[in-house]
Order: sequence, then C-alpha cells, then structure tokens
Amino acid sequence: MEYALLGRSGLKVSRLALGTMNFGAGPGAPCDEPEARRIIDAFLDRGGNVIDTADIYTGGRSEEVVGRAIAARRDSVVLATKGAGPLGPGPNDRGLSRRHLSRALDASLRRLGTDHVDLYQCHNWDPDVPVEETMTTLDGFVRQGKVRYIGCSNYTASQIIESQWASQRLGTTPFVSLQPHYSLLAREIEAEILPACARHGLGAIAYGPLAGGVLAGRYRRGAQPAPGSRLHQWLAFNPTAARWAATLLRDRSFDIADGVTEVADHLATTPSAVAITWALRRPGITSVILGPRTIDQLTDNLASLDLDLPTDLAARLDDLSAPPNRPVTGLPVTLQEER
Repeated sequence: MEYALLGRSGLKVSRLALGTMNFGAGPGAPCDEPEARRIIDAFLDRGGNVIDTADIYTGGRSEEVVGRAIAARRDSVVLATKGAGPLGPGPNDRGLSRRHLSRALDASLRRLGTDHVDLYQCHNWDPDVPVEETMTTLDGFVRQGKVRYIGCSNYTASQIIESQWASQRLGTTPFVSLQPHYSLLAREIEAEILPACARHGLGAIAYGPLAGGVLAGRYRRGAQPAPGSRLHQWLAFNPTAARWAATLLRDRSFDIADGVTEVADHLATTPSAVAITWALRRPGITSVILGPRTIDQLTDNLASLDLDLPTDLAARLDDLSAPPNRPVTGLPVTLQEER
C-alpha cells in the first residue's frame, strides 16, 4: 500500500480507501455485519488505513458496524464520516447549520463508539446556511477535540473556494479534502474542481471508480440490470437515482467499459483493477474509495495494488474516455483549441 499526505495537512492516508455505504446490520442490508467485518479486516491487513462512512448510510447502521469492527484497532484507522444528510422530517434535521451539524456529529460519535473522528466531511453544499456559520462550527469541533481534520464532498469549484476564503477571513480550520465522484465515465472534475483543490490545499478522495459496476463488466449492452444488482436497485430507488443509473447504461459507457476489458485482458488482470488503477494514477487524486459488498469484490479491487498500467494503455483509456464537452474556460470557443 502507498500513502500520501491529504491536501495541505500532515495526515498520511492510504492511496486506497474503504467505502462502507453498503454495510448494514439488519435484514435487507446490502452487506451484513459478518461480511462487513471480514472486508474491514482484510482491507486493514493489506495496509489500508482510511475507512469512510456517513450518518445516512443504511440509516446509520453503517457507522455502527464500522465502529464495532475497528474498536480493537481504532488508533490505526483514519476514520472518516460525513454530515448534512436528512436525519428526520423537520426543517432543521438536515444541512450545514450549527444546530444540525452539532447534533449529527454527536450522534455519529455515539454510533461509531469513539470520542473523535479523524476526518469530518460536509456531505454536500447547503445554499441556505452562511458559509461562515458552517466553517466556524467545524472549527469548533476541531478545537473541542471531536474532529481532527475537516473536508467536503460533492462541492463545486466555486463552493470550495468560497469555503476556503471564509476560513482565511475567520482564522478557522480550512478544508483539507474533497470527496468527488470520479471515474473513466465521469471526468468532469478535471476541468475546474481538481485545479481548485490543488490551488486551495485540498486532497481528492475519489468515489465511484467503477461507475456502479459498469467498468467492472457487470452489465451488458442492451440488457436490463439483473435483479439485486446495484443499478437495478438504483433504477427503482427514486427518480433522481433512476436518471443517474440510466446515464451509466448508455452506449458510450459500454464503449469505454469494453476498452477497459480489452486492456485488462492484455494485462491478464480484471477490469476492476484497471479502472481503479487508472483513477488512482490520475493527477490530483490522493486516494480512491473502494465500495465492495463482498470479500471477493474487495480482493478483486485490491488487485490494483499490484498492477502497473503502462503509459500507452493508460493513454488509450484517456482518449477513449475524454469528456465529449469542452471544459468551461471563459475563452471563446474559437480560441479554446489554440489554448
């Protein structure tokens, strides 16, 4: 396992992180507790140290499972969780206000069975709350010893910059990380978000490197996702999730997935390992989050640790997956080619 400093901080994180969105502890959970514990133990045994969860994952059960699983090895884990998501029906039961974040963090600490988290992340931007309120609240968590570092997830470039400028004005703790969606099928963050991270001291911990399993070869062109599969569940979850899942099943997605499979066959490895390695070696990416539901999927994902992706094959994937739209630069279209 390789390690890297997280943004403009002294925190060393493993280049692969373990995502726990699938972990639960009750009937119908995507990954039950015994399997989740096997996955966590195997990940830590391979040298991984970042375990990422959130208060809304499987209704809070993910945090409970993670907390019990790492109790004996807490000091060796960089424990990350997120707040902002809805935890109740009331108007103050979500978002980035001081009231909600304070309650959300305390509840996460109880579920995780710990007195602090190493990385506390705003799960998404809240347009209703002054950024100064959010940043001073997070700084208070650090000063209280409940949080070691702070980060954000799903922020735009302007939201990152606004947050960092607010921390400078107020003299508070700045963000050291962003958790963005990134894969061969989703490279939009390369245009503005990753440069903003680099300029303002944030490391990028990317999630979704397998695009819901499309890049792992789990779906076929023209065929409906199998019952029980991740995309089958998303198609039936809600209209927003269904629209997103549908975009992953377009012909362009399968063209890229076919290219990944060809590279994997050439290197005698798996498509998952190729897709993860590609993301891991991209400029600006500090760590890549794995999201296995089984120990076999974790083993498949960890094959990326031993994979050397040759420059020519990486370039082939770069060309195949190049975003179809020009990045927003502010230049006239006629001048963008020259730039």
